[in-house]
Amino acid sequence: MREAALALVMGGLAVLLEWAGNTGFAVPVGLGTVLLFLLRRAFPASVLLVTAAAAGWAPGPLPLLVLAGWVAGARVRRVGLLVAAFAVSWLLFTVTGVLKDAGSMSLKVIIAVSLGGFLLMAVLPALWGRYRAQRSALLDALRERNDQLVRERVMVVHQARLRERHRIAQDMHDSLGHQLALISVHSGALEVDRTLTDRQREAVGVLRQAAVAAMRELREVVGVLHDESTAVPPAPTGAGAAPGRGGVDGIEGLVESSRAAGTLVSLSREGERRPLAAAVDHAAYRIVQEALTNAHKHAPGAPIEVALRYEPDALVVEVTNPRAPEPVGVRAGAGQVVSGGQGLTGLRERARLVGGMVHAGARPDQGFRLAAVLPYEGAADGASDGGAGIAGVDDWVLEGLPSAADADGRRRSPALGCAVGVVVVGLTVLGLVIWGLWAFVQGTDAATVKTSVYDEVQVGQAEADVRKLLPPGNGFFTDTYKGSGPPAPDGSQCRYFLSSDVSEKWAEDNVVRFCFKDGVLVDKEHYPVKD
Repeated sequence: MREAALALVMGGLAVLLEWAGNTGFAVPVGLGTVLLFLLRRAFPASVLLVTAAAAGWAPGPLPLLVLAGWVAGARVRRVGLLVAAFAVSWLLFTVTGVLKDAGSMSLKVIIAVSLGGFLLMAVLPALWGRYRAQRSALLDALRERNDQLVRERVMVVHQARLRERHRIAQDMHDSLGHQLALISVHSGALEVDRTLTDRQREAVGVLRQAAVAAMRELREVVGVLHDESTAVPPAPTGAGAAPGRGGVDGIEGLVESSRAAGTLVSLSREGERRPLAAAVDHAAYRIVQEALTNAHKHAPGAPIEVALRYEPDALVVEVTNPRAPEPVGVRAGAGQVVSGGQGLTGLRERARLVGGMVHAGARPDQGFRLAAVLPYEGAADGASDGGAGIAGVDDWVLEGLPSAADADGRRRSPALGCAVGVVVVGLTVLGLVIWGLWAFVQGTDAATVKTSVYDEVQVGQAEADVRKLLPPGNGFFTDTYKGSGPPAPDGSQCRYFLSSDVSEKWAEDNVVRFCFKDGVLVDKEHYPVKD
C-alpha cells in the first residue's frame, strides 16, 4: 500500500510539472515515472540511467531523479559500479539537456547547469543514502558480533564448569581413592591376624567390605563426572592449587602412610634438587599417590620402591613393585579389586598438561613399573589449559577475539567517505554558482547597450563602424525579444540588446534594436517589451 501510494504521488508530481512546463507529454511522463518508481529497488542503476536521461529532457522526472539517486547510493554496493552509473547518468542528463536547449543558450551554460543540478538532485541524495545504508550495515554487524560474544561467553563458562567438574572428579579419585585403598589394606592385614577372635575378624571383614563398597561408589561418581566433561582436566597452578594437597615434599607423607598400613615402601632421591613449577610439583605428588594406590589394590603386601631422580632437564618419578605374595587365610572375595579405569588416564593427562609423559607397564619379573618424566618449568599450554577457570572467564573470552578495527588496524567510519563526498559536491556547486554569477554579470554587460552609445549611433552609418561601438551581445538574454517592436525594414537583419535605461514598470524591459541592410544601418529603435 505504501509503495502504491508513493508511486501515485511521484506520478502526480511528474504530471503537474509537465503541465506547468506545457510540454504536451504529461500523461506519458507520469506513467513512465510510476513504472520507474516501482522498479527502483530491483534495478537501481538502470532506473537511475533512464531517469537521468528523461530528466534532462523534461521537468517531470526531476523528483524521481532525487529518489533514484538515493536508492542507487544505498543499494549499489560496488563503488566502481556506483561511480560509473552516476558518471553515465550525468552524461545522459547533459546530452538530453543540450539537445533540448542548444538553440536557446550556450553549451557552457548548459553543461554548468546540468552539472550543478545533477550534483544537487542526484549525487547528494546518493551520498545520504549510502551513509544510511553503511550505518545500518555497521549496526547489524555490531549486533551480530555482540550476539556471537554472548554465545561464546556462555559456551566458555559451560566449558569452564566442565573442566572444574573434571578436576574435582580427578582429585576425588586421587585423594579419597588413596585413603580408601589404605583402609582396605589395613583391614586386610587385620583379617589374617591370628590374635583376633572370630567375631573381631568378622567385624574387620565388614569394615573391609564397607571400604570396597565405598570405593566402588566413588568410582561410579567419578565416572559420571568424567563422562559429562568433554574438556581436558586442568592442572592447578600456583594460586589455583588447594592447600594441603602437597607436592614433592608431600611424597614423604604418602610413603609413611603406606608404611603404617604394613607395606614395605622405600623412597630414594637422586641428583641435585631443583625448584619446580607449581603444576609440575603437584603432578609429581599425584603420580606417586596414584601409583601407591594401584600397588595397594593390585599387589597388596608387595614391597614398593619410589624413586625421584633430578635429571638435567626433567624430574623422573618412578614407582615399582614386584608380584604380590599369595594371601593366606583370606576368604574368597576379600581381595576383590575395584578399578574405574580412570587412574592412569588421569596421570597421563596431568603429565601432558605440563609437557611431560607417563609410562606404565609390567616388568619381566611379573611386577609393575610406573615412570613419569616431568620438565622442571612445565609447558606453556599447561598453564593456558588450566588457567581459564570460572573466575577469569571474562578475560579469557575477550582475549583474542576480533576487535572493531579492520584487519589493517584502521577503524572504518561510514560517515567519513560520505562526508568527503558532501564536501566535494558542495565545493563543486559553490564553484559553479560563483562561475554562474560571474558569467551572468558578463553576459548582462555583453547584452546591454548604454544610452550614450545608442544616441551616438546614427542611421546611415556603415555596419562595420556601428558594430565597433556595440557590445558583442548575448542571445541568452535577448533571443526572446526577436520579432518584437515596430516592423523592421524589408530585407534587413536586426540585432537586439537590452537598454541601460531600466524601465520603471514591473515585468517590463527596455529593448534596443539595430537593423542593417547592404552594410548600412537602416533603422534603430528603443521600445519597452513586457516579460
